[in-house]
Amino acid sequence: MNRHRLIGQRLIALAGIGLFLFNYPILALFSVDGFIFGVPVFYAYLFSVWAAFIWFAAFFVERG
Repeated sequence: MNRHRLIGQRLIALAGIGLFLFNYPILALFSVDGFIFGVPVFYAYLFSVWAAFIWFAAFFVERG
């Protein structure tokens, strides 16, 4: 029971961080004219943060 509770707490914290990072003021910081490896900065931010959240969620669930 303790392990499942810890995983749940970590996932809730991850969701809170996600709400913060995908909120308007933070997204507005990356809405600039520029490219990273040929990809606009805004899209690079969105997809890199999204991929990081998937990785962290899998890490938390598998590691326990």
